[in-house]
Amino acid sequence: MSGHSKFANIKHKKEKNDAAKGKIFTIIGREIAVAVKEGGPDPANNSKLRDIIAKAKSNNMPNDTIERGIKKAAGDANSVNYVAVTYEGYGPNGTAIIVDALTDNKNRTASNVRNAFTKGNGNIGTQGCVSFMFDKKGQIIVAKEDFEGDADELMMTALDAGAEDFAEEEDSYEIVTEPDDFSAVREALEAAGITMASAEVTMIPQTWVELTDENDIKKMNKLLDLLDEDDDVQAVYHNWDE
Repeated sequence: MSGHSKFANIKHKKEKNDAAKGKIFTIIGREIAVAVKEGGPDPANNSKLRDIIAKAKSNNMPNDTIERGIKKAAGDANSVNYVAVTYEGYGPNGTAIIVDALTDNKNRTASNVRNAFTKGNGNIGTQGCVSFMFDKKGQIIVAKEDFEGDADELMMTALDAGAEDFAEEEDSYEIVTEPDDFSAVREALEAAGITMASAEVTMIPQTWVELTDENDIKKMNKLLDLLDEDDDVQAVYHNWDE
């Protein structure tokens, strides 16, 4: 992962999201609704909901907003049912892109995502066309500015809880887990009082693609911006080496 500081990307995203907090709250609100419907409203018995609550708090979502979202999803039988859909495709110069969405209207979402790819000089492919280029992993980032302890102790806490890898970057520590071990590792770090800049199950590229043509870079940014603006889009993964 050297040269691909996830923390730098997080700071970049947080800066963008600070200007559009509503977007990240919409994303998390939908994730809460789905988690409650799948596993119930009690975080003690719903590890997926616990993970999303932790994500909400790391994005400064107010507690009363979180609780309201849980109560609404638990108590309203007529609340919107979101369906998870994934799109895969290619951006400029063969960059691989995966788009995860939660939607109440698959036709609308498919049209918006296709439009983003078209305007970004890319194209949507078939299911599985690029996902084999990524590894699904739990990824936890601890910023060095938030952690004053010993790196070896942090590594042992993570590995003892079930993490499979620990790496030190210039400005952060990266902990990687199998998806099934993610909750246990995140909760062990939380119990140890460790502040996490980011904790999520994500898609990590196996290889990276550089864009050198200015037009390609412009088109790729356009594609990603359009996806970012779409409320149905929950996450976008790509292998562009920014």
